[in-house]
Amino acid sequence: MHFQIPVLITVALIIIIIPSGTILITSNNYFGTTNLAYGQTDQTIFNNTNQINTNNRNSLNIQNIPVKRVHVGDIDIAYRTFDKGDPILLIGGQGSKMDSWEPSILRNLSTNHTVIVFDNRGVGNTTTGTKPFSIQQFANDTTGLLEALKIQKADVLGHSLGSFIAQQLAVMHPEKVNRLVLVSASCGGKESIPPSPQLLRFASEMIKNATNNVPIGNLRTIMGDSAGLGWMKSHPNAFQNVPERANFSEFSPIPLNTLKQQFGVQPAWFGNGFCDKLTSVSSPTLIITGTDDINVPAANSLIIAGKIPDAWLIHIKDAGHAIMDQYPDKFNKVLETFLSTTTNPG
Repeated sequence: MHFQIPVLITVALIIIIIPSGTILITSNNYFGTTNLAYGQTDQTIFNNTNQINTNNRNSLNIQNIPVKRVHVGDIDIAYRTFDKGDPILLIGGQGSKMDSWEPSILRNLSTNHTVIVFDNRGVGNTTTGTKPFSIQQFANDTTGLLEALKIQKADVLGHSLGSFIAQQLAVMHPEKVNRLVLVSASCGGKESIPPSPQLLRFASEMIKNATNNVPIGNLRTIMGDSAGLGWMKSHPNAFQNVPERANFSEFSPIPLNTLKQQFGVQPAWFGNGFCDKLTSVSSPTLIITGTDDINVPAANSLIIAGKIPDAWLIHIKDAGHAIMDQYPDKFNKVLETFLSTTTNPG
């Protein structure tokens, strides 16, 4: 078993790059898209191209679980909850809905957790409300959901934009967070590493063209870049069915106005940052990222790991931003090991 880069970050932290076929080794020595919005992918494209469908044989069909709604502040939040055990709350990324989660992750978590997935403000069946979008407001919405469901404390997993929300939640309401999982995450501010210029140009062009009802170009290319060079080498035909140009409504799972407002919260996050506040996080924390992520470059995970005491940091080799869709087996092994071997002393 060969690891390219074991790097000692703190006494309790080791970063491991996981090549193909290995099992997780953590800092504590335990062994063990298609719709696209700014690089967010869902399972549809991978299933359509027969590239990532190995877990679907026994997958949980989340769409068969009834959607429930609860009033929180100025919005009605749509959510699904299933199975029994300690609660775990999943916070989706930009442009994603609650039915976008990789099915095998939901299935594995549901073996010993009560799983809660939901639509963020303005997404899917959750109303937009009247309050301005912000990471803090999203965290308030999430806290309100937990309170409405009478959940005192939950494990919290956030992906991409959802990881920003999870960080805010862990700092604002540490009593609500048992264990924290940050996937494809950045803590923003001047310390952070921004997305690639190509991706930023695409995002700007996408919103401009969508607003003017002009077909958006470069779709196949940007999706390939977001998936990562290493993964694309082994899946060269993954996006062959994706048109190079399409109207926004053909590929986005959320309304344009919501996507604009989600984009609008990011300048404040990347401008002001949240990194220094993370030193107060006492929840056991797992940070997991792909080495080829151009949306939220992997170097951001090192910054977060340097702030949160005793955090676990895992890099998955060749993965892009959609780690969970690209390498579900590796992701599940990492997540299962973390959840089964850590406890919150608080």
